[in-house]
Amino acid sequence: MKLHGIHHITAIASDPQRNLDFYTGFLGLRLVKRTVNFDDPSAYHFYFGDRIGTPGTILTFFPWPGARRGSRGTGQVVATSFAIPRTAIGYWHDRFGSWHVTFERAPARFGEEVLRFTDPDGLLIELITAEHLNDTVDVANDSSVPADVALRGFHAPTLELQRANLTVQLLTDLFGFELLTEEGNRRRFVLDSNIPNKQVDLVERQDAGFGQIAAGTVHHIAFRAATDQEHTEWRQKLADLGFGVTPVIDRQYFHSIYFREPGGILFEIATDPPGFTADEPVEHLGEGLKLPPQYEEHRAEIERALPPVSIERNRVAEPAASRSQ
Repeated sequence: MKLHGIHHITAIASDPQRNLDFYTGFLGLRLVKRTVNFDDPSAYHFYFGDRIGTPGTILTFFPWPGARRGSRGTGQVVATSFAIPRTAIGYWHDRFGSWHVTFERAPARFGEEVLRFTDPDGLLIELITAEHLNDTVDVANDSSVPADVALRGFHAPTLELQRANLTVQLLTDLFGFELLTEEGNRRRFVLDSNIPNKQVDLVERQDAGFGQIAAGTVHHIAFRAATDQEHTEWRQKLADLGFGVTPVIDRQYFHSIYFREPGGILFEIATDPPGFTADEPVEHLGEGLKLPPQYEEHRAEIERALPPVSIERNRVAEPAASRSQ
């Protein structure tokens, strides 16, 4: 039994509207779900992805207005990466300029070009060209980014660790990853070398300090289990090995378990079903505020507490630099 790649990555933001504008406006992702934090219904939980919310494309945020800025370091996912077609590099170079978003061309990584930038909260994002693209990603989105240059789901995110040996053992001996290649202190592990969102990079920095989780940092990374039965088996395997794994938690759109891997990063395993169309049809994903059942009776109170956001303005092609920087 192997995992099936990355399911989603969850990060922390501050201003909700600015977060929406950047990811739907500039990056061209779709807001596929607008709900609340299960543990803090006074805060939003946004899910961005492809047109239908395909696992492996979903970047989620807890936007807490006024949240302090975090810091990147070991024990974190320090770079969230998306795959783009090789032919899209020029388009994105120009788009950064027209939207006044600062970026850099990082050194080529395993023969692939890398554009690196930060979002308005300081979250490090990379666009990486990929020879092989995931053909299950649905890019037919109502976006100002043309489909032929759109983001194609995750590429290998960077996990930074002080000591990587035990994490490597977890990935390879239990989860089914294989070492594909390495450059310096960066190693790429893959479930499938032809599908970017089935890959992760590990970087070992023994003298670096731990990062501080707050706005502009990744909270956790989730991997995919295809079915609830697989999910249950993964939980049992982790428990048998002594990991402090949580009970199965119903997140409405998937079922989840959480645990800390040996390097300190919070890992989640999430199921593919039931998916984001469980309570909204595809054509209306993200339009309404969806609440977990336990909060539905408090909807009026929750809606009054949440900051108002506009989702319509994110479908325009005009730069939103004044809003997103």
